Amino acid sequence: MSLQNEPLKQADGYAETAYRADAIPEQSYAPQNEMLRGRILETRLPWGSYLGVNPTTYQYSESWFREYQYIGDDYHDYTMINERRWSKRVDEKVGILYRLLRFIFVIYSHGFSFIRPGGGVGGGWLFTGIVAFGTPLFMFAADIWIQGLIPLAIVVAFCGGATLLLQLWEKHELKFYKGNRNWSDDYAFCRRTGMVMTSRGDFPFYEFDACIEMRVGTQGSQFHSFKVIHRYPHRSPDPFTKHPLEFSFTVDGSIAQLYAAWDMLQRYMDVSQPLPDVPELEPFRHLDPTTKAYDEAGKRGRPATYWRDLYANSSEEELKALREAHRGGCDPLGRPPRPNGTLSAQLP
Repeated sequence: MSLQNEPLKQADGYAETAYRADAIPEQSYAPQNEMLRGRILETRLPWGSYLGVNPTTYQYSESWFREYQYIGDDYHDYTMINERRWSKRVDEKVGILYRLLRFIFVIYSHGFSFIRPGGGVGGGWLFTGIVAFGTPLFMFAADIWIQGLIPLAIVVAFCGGATLLLQLWEKHELKFYKGNRNWSDDYAFCRRTGMVMTSRGDFPFYEFDACIEMRVGTQGSQFHSFKVIHRYPHRSPDPFTKHPLEFSFTVDGSIAQLYAAWDMLQRYMDVSQPLPDVPELEPFRHLDPTTKAYDEAGKRGRPATYWRDLYANSSEEELKALREAHRGGCDPLGRPPRPNGTLSAQLP
């Protein structure tokens, strides 16, 4: 359901710096950003003119309901996005040795398993097939033919162990979630204040520009990603690197999905708009003043637990069908025409 575009009366509970699309101060011209040299920033995405469309990754998230059920009452603080902040960094409360062992565990269980996470054929079949192809040579070179089967048996056992660990991981991974990490409140897009909090300082949301970056693969294939980049690099220097202050948002699908991600982020930050109507934010809609007023006025047009009921009562096949239908409806939107921007500054 598309959100209505008429601005809502701002409710109490937001800072004076909170972002409103119709109240952006005049911006200075963007200086040349040498840190972006050599990168292909194909398109700067438009500000305002919301379509009310969310990317499929968020509209029909595949993992949120499991996390919501397991984490329970603590879900508000342990989820990436709530009514206060959209976090962009995980603060892990673990040591270096644990991180190293976990990295080795993930590489082993996910890379050498006979199955892939979520189903499908895993890399274990590839490695087993390679060794099986060479097994006749091993048998020919061995003193006893059965000795030639030892390499194949070792690989099968190795990959079988990885498969077992992967199955255990998929069953119990959420048990490690709360103890090992927490989404940072200090490195995030903050709705109530309109600020983007980073280790380099806090900056107004309207000082960032959204871009589609294109990368070209070795075979000429093109890859597009959604970036949000600080327009004024001299205000956000990094004392250790030459990297610009930027954020990446993982979105699956076409370029239209990248536009939808920017549309969703703007509406999330704009306190004149209700929170985007996506599953991860539904438990917190009553905690946001503008969204609460919107819902109480009957403008949402859905029950308060719409998404939770949908996921609880739908099979994975039904959710997959809804996900694909949403993706098919979003992609034809293509590249929306760029309206007159509300900012005077442009990316160089």
